[in-house]
Amino acid sequence: MKKFICLFFLANYTFLLQAQEINCNVTIVSDQIQAQQMAEKQVFVEMKTAINDFMNNKRWTNDIYSQEERIKCNLIITFTKSPQQNVFQGNAQFQVIRPVYNATYETVILSYVDRNFNVSFTPDDRQMIFNEQTFSNNLTSILGFYSLIALTVDYDSFGKLGGNPYLQRAYNIANLASSAGQGGWEQSGDQRNRYWLVENLQNQQLLPFREGLYNYHRIALDNFTIDPVGGRKQVIDFLNAIKTMQQLRANSVLLNSFMNAKNQEMVNIFSEASKDEKQKAFQLLSAVDPSKTELYRKLVK
Repeated sequence: MKKFICLFFLANYTFLLQAQEINCNVTIVSDQIQAQQMAEKQVFVEMKTAINDFMNNKRWTNDIYSQEERIKCNLIITFTKSPQQNVFQGNAQFQVIRPVYNATYETVILSYVDRNFNVSFTPDDRQMIFNEQTFSNNLTSILGFYSLIALTVDYDSFGKLGGNPYLQRAYNIANLASSAGQGGWEQSGDQRNRYWLVENLQNQQLLPFREGLYNYHRIALDNFTIDPVGGRKQVIDFLNAIKTMQQLRANSVLLNSFMNAKNQEMVNIFSEASKDEKQKAFQLLSAVDPSKTELYRKLVK
């Protein structure tokens, strides 16, 4: 009996040490695919299983993770066309989620809209093989890229520039896919694509953004219940930095993806602020995120 108990705890301890870093909720929406292609619907079930296995069972670091510490993500894929058998075109939204300490709240660090999620998949692709050093297919490159971006921004939120090792690997994946001529990775044209997301993260002009991820999450949000005044000051400082960065890099996909994740949260942060703070926050928020001006106007009504 003692031997059995020891083996039981050893097995669970080993499982703890080997826990993967990503905990991704995968959704595939295929309602817009034409009715005559209904025979292909089963492939989406198999694709979802394959993507889920890839995202949640692959290890990217040597760090020790418990199940509770895994990085939460949402991947929502919407396919709109299937121009030929086993080829699917659409878009995706990828969100990276972080717990806020000293609170029963989770925050979305980044919400990226991928407008060119075009992949091929057959039932034979269920066991997805991936090598970071070579390009094999677009789907595995996209999923590997997303995983490393999640690690980058999550580690950045816990330590200044803590995501550097993962950012370089994501950049390598983007370059390999771009060299292979894959859509969504082009270095010219649409500056909202995956290549430009990782380029923005590496760009020295936007380095204050990555440093600000730490100040915003670790200093401001994690301590907000203890020091809301200090937390709001950190957020104001970060918004000022974002405003300056936007003047250097207008329409940055990185900054836009951050504000897409944070607009309602920003309103909540300043909802109990002083009148002067609310006015300052409104002016900054409407300047850096003008499409959400009416949402931010709640602060000054």
